Amino acid sequence: MLDVIGKAKKLKLLILDVDGVLTDGKLFFDDQGIEYKSFHARDGHGIKLLQRTGVVVAVISGRKSASVALRMKSLGIEYVYQGHEDKIAAFEEVVKKVGCRTEQVAHVGDDLLDLPIMVRVGLSIAVNDAVKQVKEFADWSTSLSGGEGAVREVCDLIMQAQGTLSAIVNDYKKIESCANK
Repeated sequence: MLDVIGKAKKLKLLILDVDGVLTDGKLFFDDQGIEYKSFHARDGHGIKLLQRTGVVVAVISGRKSASVALRMKSLGIEYVYQGHEDKIAAFEEVVKKVGCRTEQVAHVGDDLLDLPIMVRVGLSIAVNDAVKQVKEFADWSTSLSGGEGAVREVCDLIMQAQGTLSAIVNDYKKIESCANK
């Protein structure tokens, strides 16, 4: 775990997969073919908190979905790459745009499509319900499954390692204290 904390201290960019990471991986379609996805609110809040600390969050997904575009816009995620089954070009582009080195990047994945990025980053993370091969390769695995708060767990780990989490928690305690007076 010390190695994971050491790697997390250096991070400037967190890249997330969508299906199976930000969602539980289930795909819902109505009779007209419109796709629906479910996102966990705590994951979204964790992303916003992490962004406040200066860590950039990006999304690279093999699938393309309007609901993903809407959710990422609502979270203020600038770098959203959808429809990239070969994720390397998007990965190289976002790393260049953010201006960081690959060892300053973490990636969270759940399936084999994520391995090409995971082998290139400083910190590779698998969600709890990732496929066996991804979990075996990952530097760290979450205790929660994709779409069930795993991304929040990652965000908290990074903020804890970088020493920013306690200040955020204290800010919320101050807000609560003021409300109770």
